[in-house]
Amino acid sequence: MDEEAGEARELARSLAPKDVHFYHMDLYDSEDRLQILPAENPGMRRDVVQAEVIHEPRRAEKGKTQRDHDEDADDLVHLFALDGDHELGGECVDENMPRIEVSEYPSYMLARGEAAAEQRDWRPGGDAAGAGGPGCGGWGSPGQCRDLREAYGCARGRASDEYACYVIPEEEDEAADAFCATCKTPLRASEEGFDQHQGHEVTPLDEALESAKDEIHRNMFRLEKQIIEMENFASHLEEVFIAVEENFGRQEQNFESHYNEVLETLAQKYEEKIQALGEKKREKLEALYGQLVSCGENLGACKELMETVEEMCHEEKVEFIKDAVAMADRLGKFLKTKTDMEISAQPDFEDQTLDFSDVEQLMGSINTVPAPSAPVINPQAPNSASGSSVRVCWSLYSDDTVESYGLSYRPVRDSSPGKGRAEFTMTVKETYCAVTNLMPNTQYEFWVTAQNRAGTSPASERAVYTTAPSPPIIKSKEIRSCEEAALICWASGNLNPVDSYTVELTQAEPPRASGVTESVVGVPTCEALVQLQPRQSYSICVRALNMGGPSARSEPATVYTTGSHFPLNEHTCHPWLTISQDGFTVVRSERTTGEREPLPSNTRFTRCVAVMGNLIPVQGRHYWEVEVDACLDYTVGVASEDVPKQEDLGANCLSWCMRHTFASSRHKYEFLHNKMAPDLRITVSPRKIGILLDYESSKLSFFNVDISQHLYTFSCQLHQFVHPCFSLEKPGCLKIHNGIPMPKHVTFY
Repeated sequence: MDEEAGEARELARSLAPKDVHFYHMDLYDSEDRLQILPAENPGMRRDVVQAEVIHEPRRAEKGKTQRDHDEDADDLVHLFALDGDHELGGECVDENMPRIEVSEYPSYMLARGEAAAEQRDWRPGGDAAGAGGPGCGGWGSPGQCRDLREAYGCARGRASDEYACYVIPEEEDEAADAFCATCKTPLRASEEGFDQHQGHEVTPLDEALESAKDEIHRNMFRLEKQIIEMENFASHLEEVFIAVEENFGRQEQNFESHYNEVLETLAQKYEEKIQALGEKKREKLEALYGQLVSCGENLGACKELMETVEEMCHEEKVEFIKDAVAMADRLGKFLKTKTDMEISAQPDFEDQTLDFSDVEQLMGSINTVPAPSAPVINPQAPNSASGSSVRVCWSLYSDDTVESYGLSYRPVRDSSPGKGRAEFTMTVKETYCAVTNLMPNTQYEFWVTAQNRAGTSPASERAVYTTAPSPPIIKSKEIRSCEEAALICWASGNLNPVDSYTVELTQAEPPRASGVTESVVGVPTCEALVQLQPRQSYSICVRALNMGGPSARSEPATVYTTGSHFPLNEHTCHPWLTISQDGFTVVRSERTTGEREPLPSNTRFTRCVAVMGNLIPVQGRHYWEVEVDACLDYTVGVASEDVPKQEDLGANCLSWCMRHTFASSRHKYEFLHNKMAPDLRITVSPRKIGILLDYESSKLSFFNVDISQHLYTFSCQLHQFVHPCFSLEKPGCLKIHNGIPMPKHVTFY
């Protein structure tokens, strides 16, 4: 039986297509079973099965020859005895062969969509099954398919109805072009059932894709921020962990040192007491021993006298009398000798009081709180300072006991010559402190110590904090503007350099006059070209930034985008000209006797009595007007910034000008460029001349404003930006009008 099951198993494996994989049901339980098909597909019918077969339809490999397909087909024909019924091989199955609908065997094949949805042919040749209904394709009739399934079931030792075949659905030919946000499903506007989404939030697929990407990017940004915070927190935890470990190690060493000191003190006291007791013992024993020897000698002398007296008593009278006299003298002398009968050393022990005060002091010092460790001063946080204060923060090991902190600081640089850097110290209770009365945009060095009743900790590492800068000072008279932009200039207002500047724009007209309309950040220099809206007024402020944070806002400056506004460049002004206080009137006075010609200069006009304006370097159209006197000799026009200052205007290729001379009651007008002028006459002398500079069409036009008359137009190739120029050949004045709207008659040129 086992041999038959093995042969059946090998048969099923050999008959299965190369891209069909079988998974035995015992490998997966109800929870871990491989999910072959997406759960959200409504066309998938879920039958309770014991094993799943995955088939991924695809074309045969390009390298497989037609002969290989024919051999596979012959094997199938031979195994299933189909020689007389069907032809399997490189050709399609007989078109008259009946097709099997999926609905005829729901437990055998699960098709995509409806029961009659099309399936790709599984024939070995890889050819499509055609437009016919779905079925087993090149696998043959339903009976043959059933035989194959039963063969596989026998090979596994189970009934054939315990296995089913799942077919992975093909991708739709037509891509989705919409997305239902309510159902969260991609749609095709042309598919059936699109009406079911009426009333839902349906958006184009591209917009939904962009929205999803934006949401993912926002979440990724939040996640990245959270990761950074968690990394910082983990780093802080690691520092605290190391600090606690080191502190406990120091405490263990402290305890060991104290206990060793206590043991040494006790041993010393023991030796001292033992030595003192030994001395007293020896003294007493020696005294008692001497007294005992003396007592023994006296006792011997007494016994000897007694024996001598007893012997005398037995003698004759004459002998007795003789010895008695001598004995009497001897006894008298002996008895007169005083014998010490008192014990010199008493046997009682003295009360030996032990002084353990120093030991108690040592023992008490073990339980005393140790001096704290050195605090850790934090680096400066962004935007933690103002122009006169900084917020300094530090941390301490969590198991240290601290009563107060000593925060010390001093300026890193002191600009006062011969003056030492003064140090300041303040006592605080918290682990932060706002230090005030500081200089703006100045670096200060901070360090901190911790104190308790046991002492003061070592000083922390030194950290440099920087105060915020002083507010910049906008140069209102040097602001240049046109209808599309403005060039803002300012002075830093700080001795030390700053990191960058921020320009804040606020529309002065309602309804956007309440807050900042736009901010231009990261400006590295003391000027910025900002884009604006035409015919508006703006209030502009500037902030300076450094590590400490932004400065306060500068005093606001108002900018109008009506026409082109420019100041006169005093650095180009001829010494004989004077610019009025408002900056828009040029005056030439009568020359005084002995006034010398100015020396040649590359920046200031010396031959031509002229001055240049400072026009904003922006392409487009710029218009301004000059009020003149009919009897005045003057020259107006434009010139490049590097025009030769030792030549007359219009005498070179870098200037385009209109010149007027008045002599003998005759007016002469010339339009000069590179010493060339057209032959034309002006009948009506203008009192106000309009000048239009058009970069887009490379033209410079002159107008008689009073009568709206066009005078002349230069067609000039402007390879660089040009600036207005004004010249007076005789005493008089020119009044300049800029920042004005362009007249209608000018807009046609």
